[in-house]
Amino acid sequence: MRELLSMRWRDLLFAHWRVDPETVAPKLPDGLSLDTYDGDAYLGVVPFVMDDIRPRGSPFGLEFGELNLRTYVSTDGAPGVYFFNLDADDRIGVWFARSLFQLPYYRATMTTETRGEGTAREVSFRSRRTADAPPARFEGRYGPDGDFREHDPGSLESFLTERYRFYTADDRGRVYYGDIAHAPWRLAPAWAEIEDNGLFDANGFDRPDGEPTLHFAAPIDVTADRIRRL
Repeated sequence: MRELLSMRWRDLLFAHWRVDPETVAPKLPDGLSLDTYDGDAYLGVVPFVMDDIRPRGSPFGLEFGELNLRTYVSTDGAPGVYFFNLDADDRIGVWFARSLFQLPYYRATMTTETRGEGTAREVSFRSRRTADAPPARFEGRYGPDGDFREHDPGSLESFLTERYRFYTADDRGRVYYGDIAHAPWRLAPAWAEIEDNGLFDANGFDRPDGEPTLHFAAPIDVTADRIRRL
């Protein structure tokens, strides 16, 4: 895999809701199959900060918050992530991601406040979409609620997080994929107080029933390749 971009992801919360596969499958582009775990599909809301985002050869890096709604898919046996939206607080980053990766990025105003380190980390994350698109807001506090560790292959944690490919579709329905690389995730169980979450409404979903499965991720270094037509 060639390294087009390098970056560091930090202060990342995985909040996953279990949903009926028939809720999600009709919203996927042709060519992608919905992945399930024990018969269930998942919708994930993921707020985090992208640090030191550098195109190959650049001495300067960007930093901005990101918030996405995602599900899990595969094609020809290759598992990956499908993004319904990615909101970000950076005009250049949004343009770059839309232009080079065909990803559904939208401009948003975000603030992130943190305190503590390690298992005492606490993150306050607020986002308000400013793009000409369905409105979406998010406001919450979260942090780890236990020790960080890697998870076994075949576990729910592995199903939800150990994915090294993303899929996206353009306005004509053509599907693309891009590969990323990083070390295995080190995850801790998490707590979260989510006061406002408009991502489901913005993407045409009813809010799922039940409480989410929560994980907080240790900081991780990531590289990304260019996208390719499926």
